Amino acid sequence: MGEGDSLIMSDDSTRMDTALRSRLAADPLWDFALALYARPGIEAACLTLQDEADVDVCELLWQCWLHHHGLALETEPEELRAIRQWQREVTSVLRALRRRLKEEAGKSTGVAEVRHQVQRTELAAERETLARLQALAERGKGLVRHSTSRSELAFSLASRWQLQKKPQLLALQTIECQLDPP
Repeated sequence: MGEGDSLIMSDDSTRMDTALRSRLAADPLWDFALALYARPGIEAACLTLQDEADVDVCELLWQCWLHHHGLALETEPEELRAIRQWQREVTSVLRALRRRLKEEAGKSTGVAEVRHQVQRTELAAERETLARLQALAERGKGLVRHSTSRSELAFSLASRWQLQKKPQLLALQTIECQLDPP
């Protein structure tokens, strides 16, 4: 890591630059994720990556948010393991239940209501995940400043998740094209 790469840390290398911390707090990850997800093609791209490559969409949106702020994950902080565990044990379980209820919900208003409640709970679990990821970023662990090239983000994420199939790479390209510059 070069001298310029540690710019997000103060002199003692344990605290994030105050201006950057303020900028992250002023642009909540939840709001960013909702806005990005609503853009053309993003929902389909995220679901393709989730369903075909087992990419965690919350983590993907977090990586996009970090990129938007000129940051990248250099090393994975230990706290990321607990967030991933939450996703596996809570959010993914709720998603699987919601999907399993889809067909039956079309036949029963009672099941449709249960499915709707599960969907709301799944969304709350995702919001909690994004809050945890934002808090992790605000602590600055494992983060470095990076260039804001969109292609670097796509390359980094494709490598991180070992994406090689054309639909997966196209989905990632769709996401990258919809990102606003920092």
